[in-house]
Amino acid sequence: MSIILYRIIIIAFLLFILGSLASALYFLVKDKGQSERTVKALTLRVSLSLGLFLLLMAGFYFGILPPRP
Repeated sequence: MSIILYRIIIIAFLLFILGSLASALYFLVKDKGQSERTVKALTLRVSLSLGLFLLLMAGFYFGILPPRP
């Protein structure tokens, strides 16, 4: 996998994380705490963040992402 493709995947993960966070805020304001949609959106955000962390760790481990000096 090339480093450019890896960077695109990382940026996509970050955009999905921000989108999930924005939707959680929207559901929190719209539903006034009466729905579980906020919790589901925040759970998705945490899952995406964990997936991004594991992707970055794998990239460093396999040498796809070189460490910065």
